Amino acid sequence: MPARVEQPERDERRSRRVEELLAEMSLDEKLAQLVGVWLNVNREEGVVAPLQDSMQGEDVEFESFAKDGVGQITRHFGTRPVDPEWARTSLAARQRWLRENTRLGIPALAHEECLTGLAAWRATTYPVPPAWGASFDPALVEEMGRRIGESMRSLGVHQGLAPVLDVIRDQRWGRVEECISEDPYEVATIGAAYVRGVQSTGVIATLKHFVGYSNSRAGRNLAPVHAGAREVADTLLFPFEVAVRDAGAGSVMNSYAEIDGVPIAADEHYLTGVLREQWGFEGTVVADYFAVAFLHTLHAVARDAGDAAVQALTAGIDVELPTGVAYLEPLKEAVAEGRVDEALIDRALRRVLRQKAELGLLDDDYDPEPPAPEGGVDLDDPASRDLARRLAEESVILLTNDGVLPLQADGRKVAVVGPNADEVAALFGCYSFVQHVLPHFAGVEPGIAAPTLLEALRAELPGAHITAEKGTGVDDGDRAGIPAAARLAAESDVAIVVLGDRSGLFGRGTSGEGCDAESLDLPGAQRELAEAVLATGTPTVVVLMTGRAYAVPEIIEGAAAVVQAYFPGEEGAGAIARVLSGAVNPSGRLPMSMPRATAGQPYSYLHPKLGAAGSVSNIDPAPVLAFGHGLSYTRFEYAGLTVTDEVEAGQPIRCSVVVRNAGDRAGAEVVQVYASDRIASVTRPLAQLVGYARVELAPGQSARVVFDVPARLLSFTGRDGRRVVEPGEVGVSVRRSAADVVDERTVVLTGQVYAFTGSERRLTDVSIEADN
Repeated sequence: MPARVEQPERDERRSRRVEELLAEMSLDEKLAQLVGVWLNVNREEGVVAPLQDSMQGEDVEFESFAKDGVGQITRHFGTRPVDPEWARTSLAARQRWLRENTRLGIPALAHEECLTGLAAWRATTYPVPPAWGASFDPALVEEMGRRIGESMRSLGVHQGLAPVLDVIRDQRWGRVEECISEDPYEVATIGAAYVRGVQSTGVIATLKHFVGYSNSRAGRNLAPVHAGAREVADTLLFPFEVAVRDAGAGSVMNSYAEIDGVPIAADEHYLTGVLREQWGFEGTVVADYFAVAFLHTLHAVARDAGDAAVQALTAGIDVELPTGVAYLEPLKEAVAEGRVDEALIDRALRRVLRQKAELGLLDDDYDPEPPAPEGGVDLDDPASRDLARRLAEESVILLTNDGVLPLQADGRKVAVVGPNADEVAALFGCYSFVQHVLPHFAGVEPGIAAPTLLEALRAELPGAHITAEKGTGVDDGDRAGIPAAARLAAESDVAIVVLGDRSGLFGRGTSGEGCDAESLDLPGAQRELAEAVLATGTPTVVVLMTGRAYAVPEIIEGAAAVVQAYFPGEEGAGAIARVLSGAVNPSGRLPMSMPRATAGQPYSYLHPKLGAAGSVSNIDPAPVLAFGHGLSYTRFEYAGLTVTDEVEAGQPIRCSVVVRNAGDRAGAEVVQVYASDRIASVTRPLAQLVGYARVELAPGQSARVVFDVPARLLSFTGRDGRRVVEPGEVGVSVRRSAADVVDERTVVLTGQVYAFTGSERRLTDVSIEADN
């Protein structure tokens, strides 16, 4: 009983503290709580945010900047390589300074990037989000989120800037490597799992980028977005809604995008109307770095920084990050001139203080330094590395295989060629510390053990005679080494060609933020290298280590086997090697379609009938391999599909199917359920994912997988703007991929049009029952 009484009392005490502080604060002290401070930035060549070099301003001293307090400390661990133990102690010292040397003694909230693990020196680096999507394993992603949260909490970090919930719409966009999938349901389920994992540790997860960012024209970063309200509502918003309403996300970051001419940073409809009034979000909205000032400098909808601050604050942005470009003096001047009501500042401030109170930062007994870990700080402990290994193994996708895999390599000559074969950087995405920060600090070691694929293959295949040639670089166009690589392949029993991307930022890579692609051909001379090796006739396995899917139909057709791995993290090389050897049975599935040609972009499998091939155009946009595709070293058979024949519109549909491992080795099948609205008042996708289950089965074992699909997943925005389900026929199918139908049934939805209230269940309930 006492424990149940204590929590409400503490909540009431914290609530009173928030109101007392708010009443006591001067305008300067209020504004200080609405900005971050970013110190120790490398100004020579360390740009890690758009236009950082022109937006950051002069160096500041922490004590002078924070004389009235400060809302957030920006990337204390993630700006430059710092010893984690020293940084942990120095962050605590800054918090003590705030407690002891500012009038109100309010600590700062510390935030870090954490998309592929905490972006700090010596911290575990996990696979990129498309690999999470490839795993189709929310439980494992939630476990990863929990490990990431624990590492941040152990250092005194309160908020992580992840996950990215943008739905992939155009694979030319460089930030595809930060996204989970082209399917909004998968983005929602995987993203919500990450949020639950991080926040289970007491660390706030921040949803990025709300909303529309991935739908930019021509796949260009920070380009305008022209999407209708229905596309935004039915496709782009859904993952954010699930993360807010089902997973309880504590923070949201605005998108840099402008949708139909209105920048999101100034769009009250989305930041307040949808997010808060419709969904009931009670956390903080933080600005993407410099996004408030961009209303003036990039979007030209504000005449100066003060006007930008007024627009952003009014729309619903509570905190300006990474530092105070617009929310300090410019916003103060706007208040003095009567251009903004101070009540709006109080509105944002109350949210900020409430969050700090919930984190315990306003408690009298707040201790800024977490308990010292036994044995010291280890951000790359064995348990975290093991988790990185498991996720990497589950994410590797076997695209094609004529029987060459698993490799029988003992005593055989194996040629390993390609620019990513012996390249550590090929394992990491642009928001890993290795790629995000270390390139600006020459000579600093990564601080984590990460073998290259060549090294991993030599360890995994000790009986093979492995020799290597690079052949060409990722994007340098150098063809001088291709003949030597082809000769090596011709002299070998099997060739492994390792191709792909180099992740980076703002043009410093072939994938990553600001590294967009004009074409989905492999960068540089890599296609020519692959063609030269294939021409030798030696059985060839092509491994693609990329941040996006490339148009490689000739390679898919000509290679003996093709394996796809999205930047798989520090344990990724070993995971790929074990898949090639057969020690791991591949189970990954494509989270994005493999395009046939660049001309097919932008493309999503979620297209209506008019978006498919037809006689009205000579271009067939169909991918060479569809969303959800992936092979195994065993065989899976399906039987006994049952689906509710008839339900009232607005009620759930229940279906089940038996899946059996008909092969001779254990494996995992990803059972996928799709719905197809046959006739509707607005055009609907030919099929859309409404449920999935990753099912582990021993040889000969079978299981019945039961799906309870909520009506919300069959809904759409009608002609009158309401979210509805209409009576009529819906096809419910089990598929191996979006394009590979195993079996289908028709469900009749009866009754009247059902209009949604917003309180309905959004996600499919799945159960797996033993069948034998």
